[in-house]
Amino acid sequence: MVVDGAKLLIFRNEGDEKYAVLETLSHEEEASLPSREHGTDTPGRTRSSVGGRRSSYGETDWHRQSEEEFAHHAARVLEKTAGTHPEAGIVVIAAPRTLGELRRHYGRETGRRLLSEIAKDLTGQMTDDVVDVIAKHRAQ
Repeated sequence: MVVDGAKLLIFRNEGDEKYAVLETLSHEEEASLPSREHGTDTPGRTRSSVGGRRSSYGETDWHRQSEEEFAHHAARVLEKTAGTHPEAGIVVIAAPRTLGELRRHYGRETGRRLLSEIAKDLTGQMTDDVVDVIAKHRAQ
């Protein structure tokens, strides 16, 4: 699986371990809007019940929240795909922040068959680039 905060690609290796040939099993893409277009809200304020102190809350980062929700969705899709291909090992390549979020949501099948995780954003790259990164990672 190759994923970032808005794009998900799931491949199956139709080649062998030495000469990988990736076939796309699933492709999803969510519109990646800037935070200002996800929603707007003024930061909240609160008053202390004792004394005259006031506090404010930070503004919600809607863009980041959307990316986290997409990572959770990607983990569910990967788990479902893992269930339909029970013999396959799993390699996850994800943008670093997305990878951290994915780890929180891996299912049982994904965790059991996970071979490797690579913290790199390759969603905009060609499949040959993905194969090269996996091969270099295995060589380490």
